[in-house]
Amino acid sequence: MTASEIKKEMNALGSKQRAEHSLRFFKTGKGEYGEGDKFLGLSMPEQRVIAKKYKDLPLTEIQKLVKSPFHEHRMVGLIILTFQYPLASEKTKKQLYTFYLKNTKYINNWDLVDVTTPRIVGEYLVDKNKAILHTLASSKSLWERRIAILATFAFIRRGVLTHTFSIAKALLHDREDLMHKAVGWMLREAGKKDQAKLEDFLQTYAHIMPRTMLRYAIEKFTEAERKKYLARGR
Repeated sequence: MTASEIKKEMNALGSKQRAEHSLRFFKTGKGEYGEGDKFLGLSMPEQRVIAKKYKDLPLTEIQKLVKSPFHEHRMVGLIILTFQYPLASEKTKKQLYTFYLKNTKYINNWDLVDVTTPRIVGEYLVDKNKAILHTLASSKSLWERRIAILATFAFIRRGVLTHTFSIAKALLHDREDLMHKAVGWMLREAGKKDQAKLEDFLQTYAHIMPRTMLRYAIEKFTEAERKKYLARGR
């Protein structure tokens, strides 16, 4: 069971038409957030099937997938980690978490982060110190900042919202639209658990939140409530 076997299988499944669509969808042009990324043209269901088939792949081979210039290779490697993590011992969970954070430069698009971060970084930190998230939130890397806020999804699912609001506050002045969407999304999810706490946050920060972030955060509010907060927004 090797990365080479997986790559060969994936390469055979690739679709030129889907690959060309992905190049546009994931903004791979010069100066765009996914600049230079490469695609084979596999669907997400196809990638999940392959990841499940090779879910026992050793970490040394996963590393070869994660370092690949092809987006789908990296995604399959990361999904394999999410399959391994829940069944791992505490020692191995720490190893997988550490591996993940050592490879953030390859976790370099929003789907790679969103599909895997909550299941590894978030789950690992549920009962541990969260300081690393503030370090990531202050990173120059867009993707490390996105990892910081997406990791809190694991906490939200357990009804623990403090860290989401804390990281969201740290990212209020982020310049990237992808971060505005991510922070707004996590605030919205926190609001599903406790709308009063989200409203407390909005009372303080709605007037300085980027418009997109605010719109995402209040998406589940009534029309009247949305108008009220949008009137306050910048």
